[in-house]
Amino acid sequence: MVTRSDVEFQAEDGVTLRGWLFTPGAPGKHPAISMCHGFAAVKEHGLEPFARAFAQAGFVVLVHDHRNFGASDGTPRHDIDPWAQIADWRLALGYLAARPEVDADQLGIWGSSYSGGHALVLAATDRRVKCVVSQVPTISGSEQGRRRVRPEALPAFLEMLAADLREQAGGAPPRMQAVASADAATLAAYRSADSIAFYSQNLGGADWTNAVTLRSTLAARSFEPGVWVSEIAPTPLLMIVASDDDITMTDLEVDAYARAAQPKRLVMIPGGHFSPYSEHFAVASLAATRWFQQHLSGVPSPLS
Repeated sequence: MVTRSDVEFQAEDGVTLRGWLFTPGAPGKHPAISMCHGFAAVKEHGLEPFARAFAQAGFVVLVHDHRNFGASDGTPRHDIDPWAQIADWRLALGYLAARPEVDADQLGIWGSSYSGGHALVLAATDRRVKCVVSQVPTISGSEQGRRRVRPEALPAFLEMLAADLREQAGGAPPRMQAVASADAATLAAYRSADSIAFYSQNLGGADWTNAVTLRSTLAARSFEPGVWVSEIAPTPLLMIVASDDDITMTDLEVDAYARAAQPKRLVMIPGGHFSPYSEHFAVASLAATRWFQQHLSGVPSPLS
């Protein structure tokens, strides 16, 4: 019987981060997995089914909201600094390792989309991580930005980002934008139909607003987690990639996988960026579960 509990821990600057802890029914210490959500999302955006699948396989699982989002504290709200999120994830690992249910020597991480990129950085720079799953990960913020903004629109877009910085230097709050919107008159990070459907799903009353700071986009454009992929080995890496991903870009992900050293595995699933959460959840979750079973001790082998 898997149980879910509300938990919290402190970041180094005193910000309280909150999340869910999933525990399997068996007594004793268990290998554990720490999970994070994607850009401007909260844990209710499709992470619980993955967490429950891992817990049912015998893992303790921690899912936390990034600072400034969801149940976690932090200001300004709806603001994303990828490096602050990675630093907080390191603290989440420490919190998880100290839990009495957890074997501190058997820690894995799972990240998807923006946090899939975080997972690449964390796996390359924190050897407490013994196994990593990176699902539809951000690889190159600069290349994603180049492809999303038409060349003729780029000067005005860059000036808007610069104007936001000038206003903040003068004491103004950061400008805001929608996370996802089909309205051409509304500034938004995403406009595709699948993005809008994903972000607007019923979250059961979770604390989420369709808003993110404009400077979060500026930070994303200079976030390059793909440069770390060659440093992950000998930590085992599983990358789950969607065949038609126009958000984090299939070709960038496949190229990053090629630059990773063994042990590694690539699982290609059909569909767009959000298909692992929906129509291909079964394939994505099973692949991740088996990877963790293979490379973290203390749970039954997938071959047994």
